[in-house]
Amino acid sequence: MKFAISASKLSEMFSLFVPKPTYKVCVSKQQVHRSVTSKVKRSIDILGSLLGLTITAVVAVPVAVAMLLESPGPLLYSQVRCGLKGQHFRMWKFRSMIVDAENLKHLVTNEAKGHTFKNENDPRVTRVGRFLRNTSLDEFPQFWNVLVGEMSLVGTRPPIAHEIAGYDDFHWQRLDVKPGMTGEWQVYGRSKVKDFEDIVRMDLDYQRKWSILYDISLLCQTIWVVLSRKGAC
Repeated sequence: MKFAISASKLSEMFSLFVPKPTYKVCVSKQQVHRSVTSKVKRSIDILGSLLGLTITAVVAVPVAVAMLLESPGPLLYSQVRCGLKGQHFRMWKFRSMIVDAENLKHLVTNEAKGHTFKNENDPRVTRVGRFLRNTSLDEFPQFWNVLVGEMSLVGTRPPIAHEIAGYDDFHWQRLDVKPGMTGEWQVYGRSKVKDFEDIVRMDLDYQRKWSILYDISLLCQTIWVVLSRKGAC
């Protein structure tokens, strides 16, 4: 029996189990951002993730049925991302694309500028996946990442491992906080933000503005943005 494993999957597996430097030495030596050590923020993350996982368990059944009817395959999709100080972790989502979509990425035009990838009409996205993205339901499995401490409810978006290879020193500062399920990018742009430099600017603005009250404000604004589907793709 022969087993075929794509090069991208082998790379992801290797990156998880073989330690390697994923951030600049000058950045790794910087003092940890105060949000990372905040016990109040962590308590909110734990309570919020437990509530979120309860909702995730409920919506998983109809999502699985709808997905099975249109595009049979795994319910969940995972991808290696870079979190705090560039640490690799596996981020989870409800699958919104066809099976083996990663191997077809080279056929899709990148509409974004810089070290990120976006395409508003990505042909790999299924009809069920489009609904999941419009409602942000595809992000719900990330409540598990929040519960185990790899992510936070509010923070910056975690880049894909290969994207950080071309970072300038300035860009690495966005990894000084835990990645979040939501943040300034979600509230002030979502899919409409296509310039990587704008993403970095928002990430650094978040770090400068951070407080528990600011996190709560962004969480409340996120709920409104998602319900109104503002900036969804």
